[in-house]
Amino acid sequence: ENTFAGVLSFLRRKYTRDLAGADVVVSGVPLDLATTFRPGARFGPAAIRAASVQLAELKPFPWGFDPFDDLAVIDYGDCWLDVHDQATIVPAIVEHARGILASGATMLTFGGDHFVTYPLLKAHAERFGAALSLVHFDAHCDTWHDEGPATINHGTMFRRAANEGLVDPARSVQVGIRTWNDDFMGFRLLDAPWVHENGPAAALARILEIVGDRPAYLTFDIDCLDPAYAPGTGTPVPGGLTTAQALAIVRGLEPANLVGMDVVEVAPAYDASEVTALAAAHIASDLLCVLRNRKVKGLGRR
Repeated sequence: ENTFAGVLSFLRRKYTRDLAGADVVVSGVPLDLATTFRPGARFGPAAIRAASVQLAELKPFPWGFDPFDDLAVIDYGDCWLDVHDQATIVPAIVEHARGILASGATMLTFGGDHFVTYPLLKAHAERFGAALSLVHFDAHCDTWHDEGPATINHGTMFRRAANEGLVDPARSVQVGIRTWNDDFMGFRLLDAPWVHENGPAAALARILEIVGDRPAYLTFDIDCLDPAYAPGTGTPVPGGLTTAQALAIVRGLEPANLVGMDVVEVAPAYDASEVTALAAAHIASDLLCVLRNRKVKGLGRR
């Protein structure tokens, strides 16, 4: 297909619900009912797919290989949600994830607002049988006090995940934080000023030290990037990482035992020339290259 034409799927992968033989399953969770400021992230999965078409033309930089020679990736489409019945949302996302994880595939999920990570974590912790390490890129820690178990709020779900034993804060790391919380819940912080002062290589080394070889779930809120690089998001905060800094860190995560990952909070209505969606597509593409290298080297998921 021409880059400017054709049916859209992420990196032109086959659009199918057939999970047989898939190493990685890309899917979207188009939810934005949990936003606390600007809505619109329900259109994020479509925007990321659309921005990925150029990346499907050439071997990815700086990798120099076609990841799909070794990694079987499909685009599963999106999780269906009854957005008019809030009580059904968490169970629907959990069941969506359970079905994919039962096949043995790794999930790469596109949000949607950041709340979608909570039900994804529930399914992943269930699958891997232990509290996960969280590798969390964000401007916000998302550990503010929750209003209750029925609440859908994209600023409280990691407090809930920690309290429910889905993640281990002491073996988890939050990168790019630049908003205050009186209680960071014991999560290890590499805030944005620290990354600017110490650089991506030091941030990567610290992440790998904290996480070790534990099963780790990576979540990348696109507002981890400075609004100059990612204006198309619901809660932008100045002072964030550059796209180059973020990609340098992501590209070095091969030693981490990544069992699941997502990229969230792309809200294309606020984007400028699709730069936010393009950044998200590049991050997701690099994550696939990391998984390809882990497969080729026999590292896999543990």
